[in-house]
Amino acid sequence: MTAQKKANKLLNEKSPYLLQHAYNPVQWFPWGEEAFKKAKAEGKPVFLSIGYATCHWCHVMERESFEDEEVAALLNEHFIAIKVDREERPDIDQLYMNFCQRMTGHGGWPLTILATPTQKPFFAGTYFPKYEMSGRTGLLSLLSRMAQGWKEEQETIEQFAQEMLDEQSSTELAPVAFNQGVFQKAFDVLTCTFDETYGGFGDAPKFPSPHQLSFLIAYGKNTGEDRAVQMVETTLKGMYNGGLFDHIGGGFSRYSVDEKWLVPHFEKMLYDNALLSIAAIETYQATEDQQYADIAHAIFAYVKREMTSEQGAFFSAEDADSEGEEGRYYVWTPSEVTRVLGQREGETFCRLYGISEDGNFEGKSIPNLLNVDWEEEAKDRELSEQGLKEHVKEWRDLLLAARSARVPPLKDDKVLTSWNGLMIAAYAKAGKVLQSEDYIQAAKRADDFLWTQLRREDGRLMARYRDGDVAHLAYLDDYVAYSWGLIELYEATFDHDYLIRALELTQDLLRLFWDENNGGFYFYGEDGEQLLQRPKPGFDGAMPSGNGMAAANILRLSKLTGNIELQGYAQTLSQAFGQEVKQAPHGFTSMLRSLYYATERSREIVIVGVRGEEKLEALLQLAQTTQRPGDVLLFKDMKKADLSKVAPFTAEHNMMNDEPTLYVCENFSCQMPLTGKEAMDVLTSR
Repeated sequence: MTAQKKANKLLNEKSPYLLQHAYNPVQWFPWGEEAFKKAKAEGKPVFLSIGYATCHWCHVMERESFEDEEVAALLNEHFIAIKVDREERPDIDQLYMNFCQRMTGHGGWPLTILATPTQKPFFAGTYFPKYEMSGRTGLLSLLSRMAQGWKEEQETIEQFAQEMLDEQSSTELAPVAFNQGVFQKAFDVLTCTFDETYGGFGDAPKFPSPHQLSFLIAYGKNTGEDRAVQMVETTLKGMYNGGLFDHIGGGFSRYSVDEKWLVPHFEKMLYDNALLSIAAIETYQATEDQQYADIAHAIFAYVKREMTSEQGAFFSAEDADSEGEEGRYYVWTPSEVTRVLGQREGETFCRLYGISEDGNFEGKSIPNLLNVDWEEEAKDRELSEQGLKEHVKEWRDLLLAARSARVPPLKDDKVLTSWNGLMIAAYAKAGKVLQSEDYIQAAKRADDFLWTQLRREDGRLMARYRDGDVAHLAYLDDYVAYSWGLIELYEATFDHDYLIRALELTQDLLRLFWDENNGGFYFYGEDGEQLLQRPKPGFDGAMPSGNGMAAANILRLSKLTGNIELQGYAQTLSQAFGQEVKQAPHGFTSMLRSLYYATERSREIVIVGVRGEEKLEALLQLAQTTQRPGDVLLFKDMKKADLSKVAPFTAEHNMMNDEPTLYVCENFSCQMPLTGKEAMDVLTSR
C-alpha cells in the first residue's frame, strides 16, 4: 500500500515512530536545521508533533488527520511540519511539554505545538480530532485559524512567544536547605491521597509511580511506620490483581483508566516494568512475603521472552493497538478460553479471572483477579489451593501459546540507554536479593551491550541504538540510570570493574551536566544541541527524575569509595531543589529516597575474605539478602585485585584470625570488626 504513496523526509530515519509517518501525505521533516531554515526562508510557522511509537492516541491522530489529504494540504501550504520521537529526543519533548503544561494546565501525547521559525512556542495542546468533537477543537479549524492569525498578526504572535519564553526562563528558585520534616510531609500527602481499597494515589487515571513505592518502603523501614509499607503492599496487590498486569503473558501496562486497576492503557513500557520489579523486590525485602518476589519473577519472565534482543539488550515498548484496535491482543471471550482449555477447565479459568459473556472491555474481558476465590474453586475441583494454582499456571501457558497466534502489537525495538540502565538495575538487584545467577547474567549481558555499543571512542555515552545505528548524545537520564545499574551490578557481583565504570560515568556527568552556579544537573550536556532553554528536572514524572537518581548514585558512590567530594555534590544538588521540595515533597520522592543514604541509620558494610570459602560465601549472601534501605556493600577479596585502588579507606581492612571479617560503620562511627555469629547477628539486626 505504501508503495503507491510518496515518502516524506522521515523515510531515512531509524525511529519506529518517525517511520510510522514516513508515507503520510504531510510533508514531515525530522527535527533539524533543514526544517527551521526552510521555515525562516518561507516565513512560515512550525507545526511540531511529538509522540512515540506505542502511543494509542498518536495512532488515532495519525489515522484521522495526518493520513488525511485535506489536513495534509493545509499543513503543507501554511506550516513547516516536524515530527519528533520523544523517546529519542526527550530534551525537545521536555522543553515543549513544560510550555504545554504552563499554558494549558495539563500535558500528554501526542503533544501538538505551534512555534515560530526560531523554535519559540506560541500554542500548545495534545490530541486534536480532525473535526470538532465533544467540545474538543478540530485540527482543521485550528490550523485555519492559526494560519490566518500568523498572516495578519505575526509580530504580535512572536512577541507573545518571547514573553512566554521569558516567563518560563525566570522560574528557577534560589538554592535552600530543607529539613527532615519534608519526609514526614511527603508521607502525609501520600497517605491523604491513598486509595484504601485498591491502592495507588489519587483518582483515575492511575499510574504505578513505583518511585513513590520505593520511597514509602525506605520511609517505613527507617521510621518504623508500618503504615508506609502497608500502603505499598495494598498498591502492588491491587495493580497485580487488576488488568494492569497481563495475567497471560506477564508484565505491567503503563496506567489504568479506572480506580480498580482493571482497564489498562495497554501499552507496555520497559521503564515501568523495571521500576515495578525493583519496588516488588524492595517490598519482598521489607516483608519477606514471597508473593512480591513472584511479581518480580513474572515481570522478568515477560522481559526475557518479549523484550530482550539476541545481544542481551532490552527493547523499549509494546503497543496498545493491534489490527487497529486498542487491547485486541489481550482480551478474551469465554468461548475463546474453553476452545483452548476444554469446557470444565475453561469455565474454572473464566470464573477465576473474571472472563464473562458480558465482558469488562468493549464486549470482551481483560483477565483479572479482582474477585477471585481460590478456596471455593479449589474445593469445587477437590484440590488444594496450591494444587489449583499449579493447574492454572499450565492453563496460562496454553492460553499464552494460543494468544501468540494472534496478530501482535508493534514492538518498538530501539534500545535506549536510560531504560536499559533501569532494567540492568532491576535484574542486578533481584539477582542480589533472590540469589539468582540467571538474573545477574541478564544484567551483565545488557551492560556489555551498552558499554561496547553505546559509547563513542572518546567514552561519550550515547542515547539510542537501533539496527546498528547509534544516535543522540546521552542525556541526564541515560547517565544516571546506567550508573544505577552498574552500582547494583557491583553489589550483586562484587566485581569492582562495575564500580569503576559507574565512577567514570559520574565524572563525565559532573563535567558535562553540572550547574556550576546553582547546583543540580541539566537535562542535556554542554556539548549537546543548545535549545531555547536548558531544563534542570527535579520533579518526578512517570519515571524518577534524573536529579533524584543522580543524588542516590552520588551518595552511594561516595560511601562505597570514601570520596567526600561526591557527598558535597549531593548536598548541593538537594539544596538546588530545596524550595520546590519543601512546597511539594510528594513530587520529589526519588530525591527524598536518595537521601536515606545520608541518614544516621545508613550503614557502610565491608566484608573481607577469600572468594569461594564457605563461611565467606554465607556472610556475603546474608549481607546481600538483608540489605536495608541506605546500606552500601563492599567486598574485599584478599587474593584478588586490590579494592583499595577504588576505595582507599579499605586498605587497612583485613581478615581477623584468618576468618571472614565484617566491618560496619553506622551513624558516622565505625564498630569493631566482627567474625562468626557476631557478624551474622549484626547483618540481620533491624
